[in-house]
Amino acid sequence: MAVKTATRLTLARRPRRLRRTETIRSLVRETHLTADCLILPLFIVEGRGIRRDVTSMPGVSQLSVDEAVTEAAGAKRDGVPGVLLFGIPGSKDPSGTLASDPEGAVQNAIRAMKREMPDLIVITDVCLCEYTSHGHCGILDGEEILNDVTVGHLAQVALSHAAAGADFVAPSDMMDGRVAAIRQTLDEGGFERVGIISYAAKYCSAFYGPFRDAADSAPQFGDRRSHQMDPANVSEALREVETDLAEGADIVMVKPALTYLDVISRVKQQFNQPTAAYHVSGEYAMLKAAAANGWIDEPRAMMETLTAIRRAGADIIITYYAREAARRLKSR
Repeated sequence: MAVKTATRLTLARRPRRLRRTETIRSLVRETHLTADCLILPLFIVEGRGIRRDVTSMPGVSQLSVDEAVTEAAGAKRDGVPGVLLFGIPGSKDPSGTLASDPEGAVQNAIRAMKREMPDLIVITDVCLCEYTSHGHCGILDGEEILNDVTVGHLAQVALSHAAAGADFVAPSDMMDGRVAAIRQTLDEGGFERVGIISYAAKYCSAFYGPFRDAADSAPQFGDRRSHQMDPANVSEALREVETDLAEGADIVMVKPALTYLDVISRVKQQFNQPTAAYHVSGEYAMLKAAAANGWIDEPRAMMETLTAIRRAGADIIITYYAREAARRLKSR
């Protein structure tokens, strides 16, 4: 019985030619993920020698200032250029008074990091939720957040971070007018060189749960729908970004990242300004949980996730995977 031979097709284009080897794939790769676009978030507590694991975020810990300096130095050796600091005070009150304390954990961490690593990029989160006894992002009248009173306090928090040596302050509260107020306060205080990374499009997301464990910032009542954005809206995000840029933001941020890739893309295309995206705690924890159960290849899933955020248009990716991703990129 005769064996039929396969017909050889003549094709003008064979896309598989460009996928044949890793060297060729790298040559024509459209999106490049690099360590210098990654920022590592750190949670700072008072005391010394403290490294307290966050149960819902494997690999993440609350750190005292000395341990945070060690972690930041390790990240820098891995190729990560900067850190984003969140503070967890020893005590809280309804007004979040300790957020602007010159001797607070964040302020002390900034000074310590800048002494050890002057060229480390130090970004500080500016919000009150970690510092208020009720866990909300501002000062309350009953159950209502007072916008303008809160903005005044946030500006003083940003000023205290700038005075300690921060390179950027990052207001995450989503109060109206806070970027303008912070910019004016910094300029009047002689800190016109300190930049603002605005959480311009911060959505009221279900993916923040593990962060609230890490930062001890879960609201004691209600939720944050009155100031964080509705997940259904895109045009609103563009208006928020436009407003924050007009008020003096140097970099704008979309948060979360994975479920808002379309928003990142729209923001980058419409404004063409430096754009950050926060790969948030819930997105990170889901990958960790799936990997722990053997359901996914974690390193591959991590790199695919971060590449997707970069491909959408993010110039900067804030991620708890920063060190691990940087090491993997270096090994390539």
